[in-house]
Amino acid sequence: MLDIANLSKRFGSLQALDALSLRLGDGEIVGFVGANGAGKSTTMRIVMGVLTADAGSVTWDGAPVGAAERRRIGYMPEERGLYPKMKVGEQLTYLARLHGVTADAARRAGEQWTERLDIAARRDDEVQKLSLGNQQRVQLAAALVSDPDLLILDEPFSGLDPVAVDVMSQVLRERAAAGVPTLFSSHQLDVVQRLCDRVVIIREGRLVADGTVAELQAGAEPRWRAVVEVAGEPDAAVGAATAMLAGTPGVEASAEPIAEGARVTVVAGGPDEQRLLEAAQRLGRLRELGPVTRPLTEIFRDVLAAPTASPAPTTGQEA
Repeated sequence: MLDIANLSKRFGSLQALDALSLRLGDGEIVGFVGANGAGKSTTMRIVMGVLTADAGSVTWDGAPVGAAERRRIGYMPEERGLYPKMKVGEQLTYLARLHGVTADAARRAGEQWTERLDIAARRDDEVQKLSLGNQQRVQLAAALVSDPDLLILDEPFSGLDPVAVDVMSQVLRERAAAGVPTLFSSHQLDVVQRLCDRVVIIREGRLVADGTVAELQAGAEPRWRAVVEVAGEPDAAVGAATAMLAGTPGVEASAEPIAEGARVTVVAGGPDEQRLLEAAQRLGRLRELGPVTRPLTEIFRDVLAAPTASPAPTTGQEA
């Protein structure tokens, strides 16, 4: 288990991290998200020893993370940490050797991961001659080539096409199934939502949310959605639905014409769906009714917009 406890870091007048704590268990894939400048990269650089914290600790299985432990970590920095004029295959072998892998094993691992990430044909090319997407694949291969026990990846999906995102996601799932935990940052919240066991959101260097996507969704005010087919014009149907639900929080209604009238979609808040159900049945023929599942993007916006003094809604593992 990686345990980041009460990390603080200041750069001049900027408090980059403020008593940040989080844990990463075996086989977990944890998405580490926040606005630009929230402290994600600073946290990762402290874990890797690139920066020194002003206060706090980083431990792995109860022991301080030092040089020996960092050799067991596969790290992917946001800025590319590759030698641009070095050939892909030679570079992967060299980087694996730096982590203590034997020469033969390093060469085989480089071949394995370039095959897996669909860049085998570019092994003899200099990194600077690759597209940005392929450079990103090489960067991930560099993080994996030493068969690490932990992955720390800063924006690993940046610049990748959808096919490459799927390949990289599958690789991370396979490593997680083998017990390797991953902490990765990303602004692609749809990928985070699909891939992660847990999501950690930080704001101005502080943890403000920690939990599974389902837990973060459950922590929001419930909303409900009904689809109703009605006789009459769409605008009239929207007006009728809105009037029936007067006083109900978060009412949104829209309609589209169909052959026999209009199809109305109504969303409303409330502790349960009963008021929306009653209105929908009075309005017309009910076709769908159920809870609204909030996307992670919406949760992220709401968490970052909340007052700074609000307590962190930590719903997952205790930090």
